[in-house]
Amino acid sequence: MRIIRVFPRRTNLTPTDNMAFVGWPPLDRPGADEVHISCTFTWDYALAQELFQAWAHYYPDAHISIGGPAICPDMSEFIPGRYVKQGVTFTTRGCNNNCKFCLVPDREGKLRELPIQAGNIINDNNLLQASRGHIEKVFEMLKTQKAVVFAGGIQASLVDDWFADQLRGVSAREVFLACDTTWAINPLRKAVDKLDFLTRRQLRCYVLIGFNGETIEQATERLEAVWDAGCLPYTQLYQPPDRERIKYTPEWRALNRLWSWPAAMLANHKEIEELLR
Repeated sequence: MRIIRVFPRRTNLTPTDNMAFVGWPPLDRPGADEVHISCTFTWDYALAQELFQAWAHYYPDAHISIGGPAICPDMSEFIPGRYVKQGVTFTTRGCNNNCKFCLVPDREGKLRELPIQAGNIINDNNLLQASRGHIEKVFEMLKTQKAVVFAGGIQASLVDDWFADQLRGVSAREVFLACDTTWAINPLRKAVDKLDFLTRRQLRCYVLIGFNGETIEQATERLEAVWDAGCLPYTQLYQPPDRERIKYTPEWRALNRLWSWPAAMLANHKEIEELLR
């Protein structure tokens, strides 16, 4: 089965094989039995519909479909390499938390475990909510991988000595934690203490900013606290999932650029020489 996958925009997870395309049909098009338009973000839905019509024009005999998390959030199956690039894997779907800023509970429901597919980039929403047996199997798989990345965002309050010991046994390149609220700072500090064998470059931290009336000053204070805890922050400007996108001011955009660009953060904190040792 020859399947073309089409994406409205390119992200870090977009597949790169010769049957994956971003946007409009190119002049040089491969043959295909099916064309899947995959829409991840609700604000891309109108563009996804336009892409559906454009690709259907060139593939009248193929089965054309439109789906993806923003349209059909049925994620009961994960096929490596189809809608995310090779190396990325999901071993669970969903999350048992109900954070007001997060769309995962509505889209994916409570956490459920999936059959483990090999990959070096774990993109689970909340891996540590899975059973101990499942996590053990994940680490057994990761022992066969190089440059392991926990990209989904590990819940800091669930990091314990057992997880730290497991992490020591794999070739970890990056571990992303999360600190999306002020109350999450103390659990983050405790998690970093348990993961003190990782450098700041290895310990990344997602930081949601601009949610629920947060000011630039409040966001900056929280980002500095994440830095002081020993992590390399990675900001994400809040966007509502099912409403018009927020148009942030130049000041907010500048803050986001500063705290999502490692070189700028390192220079700003004058620790380049120490971190490059």
